Amino acid sequence: MREARLILDDGSLFVGQSFGYDAPTAGEVVFNTAMTGYPESLTDPSYAGQILVTTFPLIGNYGVPDTGVGDNGLPLFMESERIHAKALVVADYSETYSHWNAKESLAAWLKREKIPGITGIDTRRLTKVLRENGVMMGRILIQSPESSLAPEAPESPESYASVNWVEKVSCKEVITYKAESILSPLTSHLSPLKRVVLVDCGVKANIIRCLIRRGIEVVRVPWDYDFNQLAFDGLFLANGPGDPEQCGKTVEHIRTFLNNKEIKPCMGICLGNQLLARAAGAKTYKLKYGHRSHNQPVQQVGTTRCFITSQNHGYAVDDSTLPADWEPLFVNMNDGSNEGIRHKTNPWMSAQFHPEACSGPVDTEFLFDEFVKMLG
Repeated sequence: MREARLILDDGSLFVGQSFGYDAPTAGEVVFNTAMTGYPESLTDPSYAGQILVTTFPLIGNYGVPDTGVGDNGLPLFMESERIHAKALVVADYSETYSHWNAKESLAAWLKREKIPGITGIDTRRLTKVLRENGVMMGRILIQSPESSLAPEAPESPESYASVNWVEKVSCKEVITYKAESILSPLTSHLSPLKRVVLVDCGVKANIIRCLIRRGIEVVRVPWDYDFNQLAFDGLFLANGPGDPEQCGKTVEHIRTFLNNKEIKPCMGICLGNQLLARAAGAKTYKLKYGHRSHNQPVQQVGTTRCFITSQNHGYAVDDSTLPADWEPLFVNMNDGSNEGIRHKTNPWMSAQFHPEACSGPVDTEFLFDEFVKMLG
């Protein structure tokens, strides 16, 4: 394998070997502490523009499942149709893989999708740098066959926050997903069929799966689409990458929805939580190094209920700026940051974490049932 280097904006240098596509790249360097789920993470659109570092040392040992699409138009096992992360950085890549569902190796998949991968990196030291100094931009350089480094990625890559990543990953046209057979007795009363508009800011496929399995027809619209012109029973605000301040058009449409005389249910996840808060009048801010893991504990405000959640976000809602008619719904037990909001009287709520959790814990999937109940 060729020599590969990761260079952070502060000058920190990490040297390893390339096991993916041999090409330079640049992006915001972030770390994820999950032990499994690299196929889901790499295809999560929320990682667009980012170089993903896995803190769990052994990666690749269970290969990669089928990357095809099912009859419903959704990926069979992935969270989207392609890899969105700019690159993958691991401590120890396993060239040998074994799993009943595996179709190819991680290295083969990365090369096929032209995504760089580095192994042999001291990811513990790298994670400490990111925790102490915060996430930062980084460049990956790959050695050429002539034993010299390949042409460098931009020495000063564009700031992650300056790019509208949502625009890059959102669908370009309206897509409708038919409801499947009803999964839960809680949704058996849904007659006639309920239709939900899902604003695609970088939606994970399992969010759509969780809705259509509950007997909901999902109308997926682009991030800047004026969904208020459509006929629907509820609104769903999806996850996505980047700074919520870049999504001014989406916030305007959500604000119009909130000010409509006809009150309809609304639920948001991850970036959807931040966009709902901004539409309500609250502010958001960038976390030092974000929450990216399968083990984030959150508490439901006003109760003793605590859940283990899957998360992937670098921005958060400022609770202190919520208007009087809104309140926090969940709080992060590690750092006290916001993990969800709700309106005190209207059927509007959101979660900063991922209740669809693919891959990850499934403690909070009941929130989909709560949303469906609100549809009436």
